[in-house]
Amino acid sequence: MPKYSFVIPVYNRPDELDELLESLVHQEYKDFEVIVVEDGSTQRSESIVNKYKDHIDIEYLYKENEGQGFARNYGFANAKGAYFIVLDSDCTVPSKYLQSVDRFLHNNDVDAFGGPDTDDSSFTVIQRAINHTMTSLFTTGGIRGNKRSVSEYHPRSFNMGMKKEVYQKTGGYIIPFMGEDIEFTVRLLKKGFTTAFIPDAAVVHKRRTDMIKFFKQARYFGRARINISRFHEGQVKLTYLFPTFFVLGLLIATVLVLLGNFLGYLGLAIYAFYFLLILLSGLISTRSLVVALLTPVVAFLQLTGYGIGLVYEWVRKQAGINPNAKYIELY
Repeated sequence: MPKYSFVIPVYNRPDELDELLESLVHQEYKDFEVIVVEDGSTQRSESIVNKYKDHIDIEYLYKENEGQGFARNYGFANAKGAYFIVLDSDCTVPSKYLQSVDRFLHNNDVDAFGGPDTDDSSFTVIQRAINHTMTSLFTTGGIRGNKRSVSEYHPRSFNMGMKKEVYQKTGGYIIPFMGEDIEFTVRLLKKGFTTAFIPDAAVVHKRRTDMIKFFKQARYFGRARINISRFHEGQVKLTYLFPTFFVLGLLIATVLVLLGNFLGYLGLAIYAFYFLLILLSGLISTRSLVVALLTPVVAFLQLTGYGIGLVYEWVRKQAGINPNAKYIELY
């Protein structure tokens, strides 16, 4: 039996899956299997998986489309390892990834774990700018990829592992998307399972390739935060409301400027200083002026998208609209 089982859901991303599987071939630690779950794709990946059957222990599973959370559950049910590791299909894995995970688990008995996501030289300038803002202290508080920024680590499903026991006792994901990984992590912590951040277990996580797609993703993240609150109280903390306050403040300052009010000019000056800090941090982090110049634009889209999504889903929640009802029945 393998010690680790990589579980990878995929939906219409055969080319990206190919890159991920190629990276798994080069893992220095070899005691693992790979479970690819095709979630009802129209662009099938079976031929991609077959390319690697002579190189790694890999299994291809096909199911009707239900969403990534349930696709992972399907993979878990067929996995043989003592530990399950979930990866998104748009990631690649450095050769020492599993070695780092195994070394950490040898010295630390934890139930679930995760690591950071990062960029590499193949990223476009837009992807690098997005990567910076997604991990920046000035936009997300640095909660992705910084174990010191959170008191209780919540692994995310682009790079998340757990003991088989965790799946057996929790039943896995109860919704297929819109915050399914955060809901799962909150639930396993409530059940007393322990989590840990492994700094060396980074994956290269491809970002959206254009601004419109990124804005839609940020809006989705805002909706997901409200969706999680349908299952667990206290999940919409003050820090998560910052993007909403950001949008409201900017609108108010703009209106005041149009009315000729001095407070509006003061407000816009504060926003300008904030974006300058983002630009400077981007320059220091990426060492690219082109990338740094894009970071304020990306940050604006990130914060406005998240804020709009959060308000939108909050209104739906107050109206009694629950997008999860049919999925809970399936579960």
